Amino acid sequence: MSVLDNFESWKDFLGDKMHNAEGQGLTQQAISNLAFEVGDYLATKVEPRNEQEAILRDLWNVASNEEKHAIASMMVKLVQNEGNTH
Repeated sequence: MSVLDNFESWKDFLGDKMHNAEGQGLTQQAISNLAFEVGDYLATKVEPRNEQEAILRDLWNVASNEEKHAIASMMVKLVQNEGNTH
């Protein structure tokens, strides 16, 4: 089963990656910029596997560049308490 199959698994996966990035010294801005790149990749290259991913893709596709950065920042905030924190 892929982490993309279930939105909760996806959030846990993102949370783990965010905590790893923080542990390696990346700033919140750098993490948000990476989230933007991941969001752009997912919206253009990966077919959504659940309703939440479809909604995020649809929002991403109609958003301006500034709005896409806001979506990416909100996703970072959404997952900051997910995954393993140690």
